[in-house]
Amino acid sequence: MRRVTQSLRRSTWRLLGLLVSMPAAVVLFGMVFMLASEYFEDKPIGFWASLEWASETLTTTGYGAYAPWSHPVMIVFVILTQFVGMFFLVLVFPFYVMPYIEERFEVRLPHLLPPMNGRVFFYRYGPAIESLLDEFQRTQTAFVVFEEDMELARNLRNRDYDVVFGKLDEEPGVLSGIHAARAVVANADDHANAICILIAREQGFNGPIFALADDPLYRPPMLQVGASEVFTPSHVLAAALAARASKRISPPAEGMHLLGGLVGLAEFRVRASSPLAGRRLGDLRLRVRHGVTVIGQWVCGRFTTAGGPDTRIEAGGILVVAGAHANLAKVERLAIPIRRSGPIILAGYGAVGRKFVEMLRDSGERTIVIDQQDLPEVDIVGNVLEHETMERASVRSASAVVLALSNDSEGVFATAVVRDHAPEVPLIVRANRAQNIPRLYQAGADFALSVGQVAGQILAYHLRGEQAVAVEHRLKFIRVAAGGLAWGHPWRDRVRERTGAAVVAVERGERVIVEFDNSFVVQPEDTLFVCGTPGSLESYLREFETMLAG
Repeated sequence: MRRVTQSLRRSTWRLLGLLVSMPAAVVLFGMVFMLASEYFEDKPIGFWASLEWASETLTTTGYGAYAPWSHPVMIVFVILTQFVGMFFLVLVFPFYVMPYIEERFEVRLPHLLPPMNGRVFFYRYGPAIESLLDEFQRTQTAFVVFEEDMELARNLRNRDYDVVFGKLDEEPGVLSGIHAARAVVANADDHANAICILIAREQGFNGPIFALADDPLYRPPMLQVGASEVFTPSHVLAAALAARASKRISPPAEGMHLLGGLVGLAEFRVRASSPLAGRRLGDLRLRVRHGVTVIGQWVCGRFTTAGGPDTRIEAGGILVVAGAHANLAKVERLAIPIRRSGPIILAGYGAVGRKFVEMLRDSGERTIVIDQQDLPEVDIVGNVLEHETMERASVRSASAVVLALSNDSEGVFATAVVRDHAPEVPLIVRANRAQNIPRLYQAGADFALSVGQVAGQILAYHLRGEQAVAVEHRLKFIRVAAGGLAWGHPWRDRVRERTGAAVVAVERGERVIVEFDNSFVVQPEDTLFVCGTPGSLESYLREFETMLAG
């Protein structure tokens, strides 16, 4: 009997209390009414009639023949009874019935871990792991989410996630069996992550524990209590945004110094009205007509190398072109060059924004910070959605605009407003949820990245040994011997189609040649300058059986 009593939940006790208190109230008020009616009103009333009156009053259903009353005490008593009835009516559902129903529904959520062999355990759900869990679902990778928010746990269960609901700090025993898990990912706040790490180790888990920290100050304590690795996705996101915005942090192409300034790399925005938009490279013949080589193009945050004459230039994209500076100037008549000389403007001075500014200022970049709060590092107090604020910040003169707003809906709207105000300026946007990235591109962003993509890339590398999301994309120039391209033509031997890389210049003796007519032939002693991604350059070295020149 005692065990049964202890096993009853709070809501069950509340419901039992309601079932006892309501009849008791009816009897109590009915007896008082029976005595008061005879004493004050001189109207003798039987017991059952009194119970009927009390029931009708407490349930606010009516009084029948017992109204009105003349004695003040009787009237006050009737009024008091009415208020007590209303009190019961108001409290019965939120305090008794609903908790009981919720706990009955809660039984559907597991409170114990399933067999954990081969599973990855995630402590708390959030935007940082959203992309990774979607990928896990797609690839049928086994995992379990431990969630402390009941409504969120139900939503995850409706999405066919394996979910366990509970309160880890109150019931540490729910992690019994975690010793068999493949890995643990702590994704709560920093203090709760430390508790999760400690309990997992106490339960005998000896595998890797990865923690996602909000504040890097908590990294050493988490490592001390048992974490294998501690990451700060917000700082990694800030670094990725900074690399996109600043040429000093991430140069457009590694090895350009090898060309001694004879060849440049430029970016051009292709508007819908440009004669380049929608055209094939084979039809445009930019190499023959203008002496430049299209390396690739940025479209919706993705860089694709130009694969050959069938490559189509997308309207709204950013074209990456290599060639002599005079020839690059010719392309300006066809597309708008991307300015890289003005300040970098940041809107939103939160955790990501602060780290972003810190990195840029350490590299010597000039920044202008916009925020609605008057903080010490904020240059312009205002809303980036207002044209007056953008005019004060000289947005049109910026080399890049970075939106690091905390709300994705505001970020989408701000993207559209800034793009309309400054259509030529590169626009880089931070998002909270990966699912909003397509909306940002639709609104006009050139590059958008979410904390979920960053965290997903980090965790996918450690959990699956693969890169889930390409955060950065680098170009590189290398000097190579003629190799298999000897006696061939730099542009006619299908170099780009075969490797994805492009020959942009040929060094012959003391001369560097950047334009090649139809009769040009690569000599065996020539040195070639090849541009491409690291992967395409490796393909070039293999395909043409050559090596780096000294």
